Amino acid sequence: MEIEKRKIVIWCDGSPNQKALAVKIAQQFPIAGIVIDKKGSIVKKRDLRKIPSLILDRLRFRSVYSPWKKMQEYFRRLYPVWPDLPMITVSSINSREAEIFTRQLNPDLIVVSGTELIKKPMLDIPARIGIVNLHTGLSPYVKGGPNCTNWCIANNDWHLIGSTIMWINAGIDSGNIITSETIDIRKTGNLLEAHKVVMEHAHQLYIRAIRYLMTHSPPYQSIPQKTLGNGRLFLTKMWTTDKRNQLLKNWKIKNKSELQELPVCVSLPVD
Repeated sequence: MEIEKRKIVIWCDGSPNQKALAVKIAQQFPIAGIVIDKKGSIVKKRDLRKIPSLILDRLRFRSVYSPWKKMQEYFRRLYPVWPDLPMITVSSINSREAEIFTRQLNPDLIVVSGTELIKKPMLDIPARIGIVNLHTGLSPYVKGGPNCTNWCIANNDWHLIGSTIMWINAGIDSGNIITSETIDIRKTGNLLEAHKVVMEHAHQLYIRAIRYLMTHSPPYQSIPQKTLGNGRLFLTKMWTTDKRNQLLKNWKIKNKSELQELPVCVSLPVD
């Protein structure tokens, strides 16, 4: 079937990097609609006693937190508006509103990025091609968060920096892989440039994966992660002061760091 006759629905959060991705996809493929998950804008209640230590942490590790914020400002300047398409903003991607909106659009492909964990009944929405997800980390080797690139730097795992496009399932970054690639950031001048390079590469990889899915017939590539090797699941609570310090230490010597043997990645089929 021609690309023009296939419809995509995007599920993403409202961050500037996700807006940039939506614009890039809409420039090349027919988009039926976009669901924006507000989970990123929800303010969590905090213990007032912990606020001073949180402020000190932000000041002490400004060089770790600031690059991500500046990367978002970079995408906000480049992509100031969402595509002019049917769009709904929901408090949760797993809401009834998101489900109804998506089902009414009858998508061939659902493209996910940056949302909270997708659950049923959203996982059961029929899409002729399927539901795919972008993970800005290299699965199965590095999964979770809050930022897989930062985890790799902190652990001196420069060879594991990259992105993965996978079929979505109920787990955390655990679906069968469509394609994955590494990217070497050691020559970037600072953490801001590193995050920009990783994100732009992730967007490009997603575009290539979407084109493959939109122009081919099933069966589509679907590689179980367990066939590639083992990895680690990183959680936000594990991102300690020691790990932030280790990131800064390793970043200073990045150009002297040797890449370990590159992991097994999944290339898209060649026609």
